[in-house]
Amino acid sequence: MDKIAVMGDYGSIYGFAALGLSTFPVEAEDEAGRLLGSLAQNGYGIIYITEELAARIPEKIAKYSNEIAPAIIRIPGVRGNTGEGIQAVRKSVEQAVGSDILFNKS
Repeated sequence: MDKIAVMGDYGSIYGFAALGLSTFPVEAEDEAGRLLGSLAQNGYGIIYITEELAARIPEKIAKYSNEIAPAIIRIPGVRGNTGEGIQAVRKSVEQAVGSDILFNKS
């Protein structure tokens, strides 16, 4: 089984350690970019990243968008939900299915 990591500000991710996930508190963009690359190379198959942090390193995340692993999943942080996470899921579903299945016609 692949390892699971959680990246973001400490306040947003510390609770994930109780679930047995590896937590990596990080806020600086350069450090986050290096950490993401390191986690990807070291067998982390799923990487949760706070939406706020992900918004600051989009080019680093895009590098893995067409890869099978790692799956990079945006999650809301303690400062709130930006909507980036659901947009990323919507885009992935649209690519896989060929259309936006969440589109509401009413």
